[in-house]
Amino acid sequence: MLSKFYVALALLVVAVHMGAKETGDASAIMEKVAANVAQTVEARRHYVYKQRVVATVARSDGKISCKETSEYTVVPQESTTEKTLTRFAGECRDGNRMVPHSEPGAGRRNDHADSAIVDELVDGLVNAKGSRDGIPHSLFPLGPDELKYYKFSLKGETVLQGRRVFDIRFEPSEVRDLCIHVGGDEDNPCHQWKGEVWIDMQEFQPVRIHTEMAKGVPWGVRLFLGINIRQLGFSVTYLRAGEGAWFPASYGTEFRITVLWGYKRTITLAMDNSEFRRTDASSTIQFDGPPE
Repeated sequence: MLSKFYVALALLVVAVHMGAKETGDASAIMEKVAANVAQTVEARRHYVYKQRVVATVARSDGKISCKETSEYTVVPQESTTEKTLTRFAGECRDGNRMVPHSEPGAGRRNDHADSAIVDELVDGLVNAKGSRDGIPHSLFPLGPDELKYYKFSLKGETVLQGRRVFDIRFEPSEVRDLCIHVGGDEDNPCHQWKGEVWIDMQEFQPVRIHTEMAKGVPWGVRLFLGINIRQLGFSVTYLRAGEGAWFPASYGTEFRITVLWGYKRTITLAMDNSEFRRTDASSTIQFDGPPE
């Protein structure tokens, strides 16, 4: 009986040790990733690509309230991106009909509340200031400044997009009761995401990452204030465009929001990058202007 106790104790010690090693390995992997992500800035500056962004707000009955589609030519800079709008199409509901508008913000100027949501969604989540690719840094724990706010554990290894990857789970080091931050104000991030990230085993670059809120909106806020957000999370897939140059290829979110019990909307954002072209220092890039 005593020998069984010692065997069980030994197995427990081994399990704890392996778990600690696993967590340590995951943190070490993410430190390499953070360093490599920072180093890709220079490699990205040799590329130009196309970007398509679709933002939609739908009512509780499923009818589209506002939708905007924007296409850009994108040139990465040292710490941000230079975008030139090449095509745009927008429309917002007025009663039973959809009214088109030909430029960003036009629906907002007509005092359409859902159009304002679309504009703010795009500005905050796709055109974030100080971001290399327009995606807010605080949404994904990939940068050196974000790692300290999260705990990482190695789930295993697998194959994704034809490449061997580490599968790593993450969660906040400290979970707060209410902290919802989805871009825009990078000076006050929440660091309150959990999820999984798949890391390329050869180049230690992110291949895919998925996040969701670490904790939902408290029941007291839902009950007394009538405010709720459900299914809030983000996904991004990266593409290797060339040696040391990894770019977000697809990125998006879909969530439902309720305010004061009566205002219910489903909000969707999808961004796709394609046609990556390498340039050289002597190249001159010409852009097609937006349609008149």
